[in-house]
Amino acid sequence: MMSYRLFFTTLLLAVGTLAASPNAHSQARGTTTLVGVVTDAETGVPLPGANVIIAGSTRGAAADENGRYEIRNVPIGAQRLYVSVVGYEAGTRNLNLREPGIEVIDFALTPAPIDIGEVVVEAERDEQWLRRFERFKEAFIGETPNAADVEILNPEVLSFSGRVSNLTAYAAEPLEIENNALGYRLTYFLKDFQTTRSRTRWDGEPLFEELEGSMQEQAAWDRRRREAYLGSFHHLMLALLAEQPEEQQFRLYLRPMTSTPAVSDGPFAPAPQLSGQRFPLSDLSEILEPGETNDERLLDFQGAVEVVYTGATESDAYHAWQQSRQQQGGRRRGERFQTSQIWLEQGAATIDYKGDIVDPYGVTRSGYFAFKRIADQLPKEYRPWL
Repeated sequence: MMSYRLFFTTLLLAVGTLAASPNAHSQARGTTTLVGVVTDAETGVPLPGANVIIAGSTRGAAADENGRYEIRNVPIGAQRLYVSVVGYEAGTRNLNLREPGIEVIDFALTPAPIDIGEVVVEAERDEQWLRRFERFKEAFIGETPNAADVEILNPEVLSFSGRVSNLTAYAAEPLEIENNALGYRLTYFLKDFQTTRSRTRWDGEPLFEELEGSMQEQAAWDRRRREAYLGSFHHLMLALLAEQPEEQQFRLYLRPMTSTPAVSDGPFAPAPQLSGQRFPLSDLSEILEPGETNDERLLDFQGAVEVVYTGATESDAYHAWQQSRQQQGGRRRGERFQTSQIWLEQGAATIDYKGDIVDPYGVTRSGYFAFKRIADQLPKEYRPWL
């Protein structure tokens, strides 16, 4: 049996082509500096201290006393800009930066109505609050092995409504999350969160910061980061762009849907009802087309694409998670390789050269892709060969 070290060495030979490819190397394209002013939409008064971040990355800035911000060295391509300040509705802007230079993005934020009955900081953590908090952690942080080493440092900013089985969460301030499994501290700007027995959706954006640790801790973080990346949705996107899905240990199948799933409000959803038939995808042109520029591709297909990652098997934790939610839609009874489904609820989705979806909710995912949540999330710029 191949050892993990030998397996990863073999994989690096495959991803070496990807890393060297012009479609995967951001430095060949230069970077952009984002600048702008954050103001009150009603008065025009600057909002000092507003947090402006590149969602899912390690890049961000706070607005100065004049409401001005500057974020340097932003790779061109798809980026989601997110701005937040207490007392105002958060602002977002989906960008597709195509030229290096300076991009001016101003934000005018609308004051947020304060609902005293819902969004409050709970001073007393009674038993009901604790039960709701545990359910929130399961659904938001996840139930993978990494989740055991993830801690929400300021749980007191959370409040909840509804039953444990049908829960809505509110955050009065950004969540501070320490991921000791992967070696990151996250500032998570949670805008919306709801979970039921069969579906979880949320809206929010993380900002990553690397933790400092001993050599042993750094080595463990490096290993777990690689494990979290391999077989992930981002790994798949880069493999498609490099036209190397098989080399990257992905098997792809087209599966017709027997019913159209309800439109989701986020990237994760229960598996749709799929036909028992599946058809091996032998030609990537069946799902991938040229985009508007040489640096973009268009993901477009009917039904669902089933993604089987043969580099790792389904874990016991995944089986328990799947059974507890009765999510059997995409799972096969034969192989036990990690299996996911992706489909397009909003039409064709544009992928930039970095493997990022221009519309962050343009591709809906279920199966193993949905099983991995905050505990296994990496900064969007992470690559195992860098």
